[in-house]
Amino acid sequence: MRVSECAVDGPLLIEPDVHGDDRGFFMETWNARTFADVGLPSQFVQDNHSRSRKGVLRGLHFQNPAPQGKLVRVASGAVFDVAVDLRSSSPTFGRWVGFELSAANKRMFWVPRGFAHGFVTLQDDTDFLYKCDAPYAPEADHSIAWDDPEIGIDWPIHDLNVTLSEKDRAACALSEAPVFT
Repeated sequence: MRVSECAVDGPLLIEPDVHGDDRGFFMETWNARTFADVGLPSQFVQDNHSRSRKGVLRGLHFQNPAPQGKLVRVASGAVFDVAVDLRSSSPTFGRWVGFELSAANKRMFWVPRGFAHGFVTLQDDTDFLYKCDAPYAPEADHSIAWDDPEIGIDWPIHDLNVTLSEKDRAACALSEAPVFT
């Protein structure tokens, strides 16, 4: 397994060892001991799975209070996945990092507590899987506008008709969000 730190302190890009042959492949998607060695939590309390068609943009979501860390990956299809630093005391507050995650590249991405998270699907029938280290708390759920110019995410959506949920269409600006200290 290769673990890479990002330009923003906290998130990690994880490239698992993939063992393939003429039958297909095998990879370990979670191992408490291995992942604890790189600083990930040893316990997750919730697994989630979403399926989306090409051009669906989900995010930028976070919970405050009751933040969640998320270990995300794609089982089929592809996404551009983003984490935004919402820790007001951080030197990288408001900065983002993003990576393409796909069934083909088998990458995983750790989005720690204190970050907003979002992704846009790049292919139809994209299955997005994620483990959370804290339960969903609807009363603490918030959304920041995916296209907030203060953040300036360079989404790869030039040829996409982006589809948003009602919640994401009504999302606030970073300057109005209940960020972390």
